[in-house]
Amino acid sequence: MDVRIVADSSCDVFDMEELPLSVVPLKIYSDTEYLDDQSLDVDAMIGQLRKYGGRSHTSCPSVTEWAEAYGKEKDVYVFPITKGLSGSYCSAMAARALCLEENGDRNIKVFDTRSAGPGVLLLMEKLRDLLRRGLDFDSVCGKMAEYRKSTHLLYSLESLHNFAANGRVSKLAAAAAEVLSIRILGTGSEDGKLELLTKSRGRARARRDMLSEVEKRGYRGGKMLIAHCQNQKGAEELKKAITEHLGGPEDLDIRIYPLRGLCSYYAEPGGILLAFEGENPEAA
Repeated sequence: MDVRIVADSSCDVFDMEELPLSVVPLKIYSDTEYLDDQSLDVDAMIGQLRKYGGRSHTSCPSVTEWAEAYGKEKDVYVFPITKGLSGSYCSAMAARALCLEENGDRNIKVFDTRSAGPGVLLLMEKLRDLLRRGLDFDSVCGKMAEYRKSTHLLYSLESLHNFAANGRVSKLAAAAAEVLSIRILGTGSEDGKLELLTKSRGRARARRDMLSEVEKRGYRGGKMLIAHCQNQKGAEELKKAITEHLGGPEDLDIRIYPLRGLCSYYAEPGGILLAFEGENPEAA
C-alpha cells in the first residue's frame, strides 16, 4: 500500500506492525531538553523533573518536522494530540498545505483527534484495521470520523502541577488538589479540552468513580487501553474492577501500558489515562 501513518509522540508508540509509521517527537523543557523519542528514558526524566525547582514546559513539532514526516506516499493519515491542548494540530495542518502545494495529487488527512495518549492510539489502531480491509482513502476517512465519536477518554490524576505550570488549569486548583490529597477525574470535552468530572479522595474512591463514568459512556466490552505514569499497580486494579463488574477476564479486550514522555509529563506519577470504545453520544 502506498500509505503512511504519521503521529506526534503523544500516541505513545513507535511501531504499527506492517504499516509505515513516522512519529514526530514533542519536547519537554526544564533545565534540560527532553526529546520524546524512542531513546527517552521516561523514568529518569520524571525523576529529574521532580528534583527540579524551576518552571518546565512543552513544545510541539514544527511545520518542517511534520512535513518531513509525511514522506512521499500518496495516502497519509495524521494523528496529532488534541488541538485543545497543543499547537501540534495547527503545525500538522500547515505542513499538509505545504506538501499539497508541491504535489496536489496526494491525499493527506489530519485528524482532529480531540484526545491524547491511549485515545490517539485507539484511533490509529482502528485506522490499521480499516486499511487491512483494503478500503480507499475517502471511505477510511468517513469511517474514522464516525469511530471517533464512539471513543472516550478519561483521566485520573494525583497532581496538576505541570498542567498549572503550562496554563492548562489554575495554580489554585493544582495547589488545593495536592494539599487535600484529591485525585482529579476528568474527560476530554467535545472540543478536545480538559473537562473536570469530579474530585475523589483516595485511589479506591477514584477507581469507583472512573468505573461509574465508564458505564455511563456505554462501554460494553469493546477495546480499552489503560495507560499510566509509574502506576502499574493502579492500572491493574482498575482493570480488575472493570472486568469483575462488566465481565470475566476473557470477555473484555483491555490492555495496560506505560505512558511515554509527553503524556507522562502531564499525567505525572500515579496518573492514569483510560480510552475505550463506547456509545456515540450523537446516536443516543
